[in-house]
Amino acid sequence: MAGSSLLALLDDIAAVLDDVALMTKVAAKKTSGVLGDDLALNAQQVSGVRADRELPVVWAVAKGSFLNKLILVPLALAISAFIPWAVTPLLMVGGAFLCYEGVEKLAHTLLHPKASNAEGEHQEITALSPEDIVAYEKQKVKGAIRTDFILSAEIIAITLGTVANASFLQQVLVMSGIAIVMTIGVYGLVAGIVRLDDIGFYLSRKKASIARIIGNGLVNVTPYLMKTLSIVGTAAMFMVGGGILTHGLPAIHHLIEGISASALTLPTVGSILNMLTPTILSTLFGVVAGAVVLLLVTLLGKLKPKKAAEKVS
Repeated sequence: MAGSSLLALLDDIAAVLDDVALMTKVAAKKTSGVLGDDLALNAQQVSGVRADRELPVVWAVAKGSFLNKLILVPLALAISAFIPWAVTPLLMVGGAFLCYEGVEKLAHTLLHPKASNAEGEHQEITALSPEDIVAYEKQKVKGAIRTDFILSAEIIAITLGTVANASFLQQVLVMSGIAIVMTIGVYGLVAGIVRLDDIGFYLSRKKASIARIIGNGLVNVTPYLMKTLSIVGTAAMFMVGGGILTHGLPAIHHLIEGISASALTLPTVGSILNMLTPTILSTLFGVVAGAVVLLLVTLLGKLKPKKAAEKVS
């Protein structure tokens, strides 16, 4: 009797684990797009620090990302259980913030092109005092963790949607598994990307000609890769943020779907336009939304000193 009960228990556990593995696989596929954006954004965020401090900075951001998910997973489960209607509005606030950060970054690049230049930024950093360098790194880490929080929230929300009809235990296991795997995957790749130039220098000193060719190639390619990631990272802010906002606004979402469907009527390029149109329009909506938020933040910033001055007088 005891033996049969144990076998039945083991069979139930195996069935639960099979379901968890299947749901985790489905959730991983659905969140893979966000994973790409997360990778580009975080590789961009941690670039610009001193070479010997790159890995410590990546590790600091990775710890912050784990903490983000440690907060988000229980929070998502609680919201889903008690106030499920709040998931979309909260995501939209995060999406608007992402768009705002993207526009702010673009504005800084356009208004201060010299300061945005990677070489110029590197020279500025090397001229800083040790205390200022520590402060600069903390600012970088803080910004990267803040951005990670929003992207992590979307990953958790997508995963929650995948396991919405599962048992509570399965929801916890799947969401925890996705949180751990995604964090290790993203920051493992970020660590590899930011150290590519060092790997290149190491290989370029080897005696084997193939190793030297690969090493020199990595050294030459890495600056262009980092610049590309910077551009992709900024674009990802608008794609992710704009996508969240348009999905949360039914009228805009249906309008985009209608435009995308009408593109199918075009000969030859119709199917391609049908596939690209939602992303392009969501990205443009993200740029506009970010500009509006930046304008509001700027206006509020100008009003605060006036209010403070009125109180003093």
